Amino acid sequence: MGSQEVLGHAARLASSGLLLQVLFRLITFVLNAFILRFLSKEIVGVVNVRLTLLYSTTLFLAREAFRRACLSGGTQRDWSQTLNLLWLTVPLGVFWSLFLGWIWLQLLEVPDPNVVPHYATGVVLFGLSAVVELLGEPFWVLAQAHMFVKLKVIAESLSVILKSVLTAFLVLWLPHWGLYIFSLAQLFYTTVLVLCYVIYFTKLLGSPESTKLQTLPVSRITDLLPNITRNGAFINWKEAKLTWSFFKQSFLKQILTEGERYVMTFLNVLNFGDQGVYDIVNNLGSLVARLIFQPIEESFCIFFAKVLERGKDATLQKQEDVAVAAAVLESLLKLALLAGLTITVFGFAYSQLALDIYGGTMLSSGSGPVLLRSYCLYVLLLAINGVTECFTFAAMSKEEVDRYNFVMLALSSSFLVLSYLLTRWCGSVGFILANCFNMGIRITQSLCFIHRYYRRSPHRPLAGLHLSPVLLGTFALSGGVTAVSEVFLCCEQGWPARLAHIAVGAFCLGATLGTAFLTETKLIHFLRTQLGVPRRTDKMT
Repeated sequence: MGSQEVLGHAARLASSGLLLQVLFRLITFVLNAFILRFLSKEIVGVVNVRLTLLYSTTLFLAREAFRRACLSGGTQRDWSQTLNLLWLTVPLGVFWSLFLGWIWLQLLEVPDPNVVPHYATGVVLFGLSAVVELLGEPFWVLAQAHMFVKLKVIAESLSVILKSVLTAFLVLWLPHWGLYIFSLAQLFYTTVLVLCYVIYFTKLLGSPESTKLQTLPVSRITDLLPNITRNGAFINWKEAKLTWSFFKQSFLKQILTEGERYVMTFLNVLNFGDQGVYDIVNNLGSLVARLIFQPIEESFCIFFAKVLERGKDATLQKQEDVAVAAAVLESLLKLALLAGLTITVFGFAYSQLALDIYGGTMLSSGSGPVLLRSYCLYVLLLAINGVTECFTFAAMSKEEVDRYNFVMLALSSSFLVLSYLLTRWCGSVGFILANCFNMGIRITQSLCFIHRYYRRSPHRPLAGLHLSPVLLGTFALSGGVTAVSEVFLCCEQGWPARLAHIAVGAFCLGATLGTAFLTETKLIHFLRTQLGVPRRTDKMT
């Protein structure tokens, strides 16, 4: 498969995933806004911070390194050994869920049972749900490696929607169940998610006329189970060593990704109510990042991994592939920068209104608006970092990945210390400021690598971080106009004034996007030719 064909697949994966995720996320957004009005801040804090941290930590430690290692390189490999390696995530998940569950029950502060009942049951069921999800890991990796576009999006979105529907029903009719509600909903979510993958592959492999069978490395559903390969080797030791390298990095990256939750959980800098407000604002602020940046990042990570040869200098690779990778990287950087700047500029003036609509005065009063405004700046850094690390980790050699681990270790240590100090100094917004600092360091590391990678070639993909002066001036003017509009029209003047404030923002946004369309012609061409490619093939891939 040539680089242009791989690019087309990745672009279709991103655009298709984008549209489907926007639809499903909007449905989930409405359901969560409804559920929020029936919960206390303390319940939200325990579920969204404490128990979700147990679940995400178990999954991250058990599978993240395996995913990165098994998705590196092409699809031409001994897939029996790769699948055997992926099944090792299940016993690893059992170990981590038991170990972390003991810590959550024995070493951490236990919530007041009168305010948050059934905490122990919640710990057990959230740990179990992580193990259940790991049962679908071989199916997930196989689907990702062969670019099954809609399967991942539909499976995850359907699971989330059904989880939200079940949660809303139980909260409305059985509110006294407490954490039973969220624990059962979480277990239901992971079960549905795994079943979606199992059912899809069972039907696919049971249909001999399917054209996709020609590209799959398995012919029966039993081929996905652990087995001894023809050469007698259970796993590919090269993949296993790469997994260990990624595991060391993943352990540190998890601290950076969920660092504020670890600080809240282990150092008790915020009570459960404040943790709940922070997490709601954090999830609302990251909504656009999950909708737009995550599908693009996941899709083009696969593209870079397939097009580039890991650890090999750009001048020693196929120049057509290097040129395509550089052009795609430049366009993705430009897209991330524009999207992030738009969110930062307009988010400042519309944070309070968004929180008031979503959760009422519980969110729009107090520290909520300041938190969301700070998070808008963090989203800008998050967008750029997602693209740069996507390329960096696809091009790094094993030795470079190991060296990068030392940088991640320093970042992890500084992040924890900085989070604690800033939170003591300026409250929960300190978590976001610490995240911004560390994200800036990570971006700098990746930019240096990209510069070194392309310095001997004629390509300069970092030009994607340059915007025209006219567009920058439009952003500045829009930010000033919407800030003045917020002072006079929002948010205590009633709905007519709020609608006027929204109209001002819509006009400024239209002017900004129009200026971007006229000045960033190279990016517009990329979006038209790649993300807008007609779907002539792979209707379900």
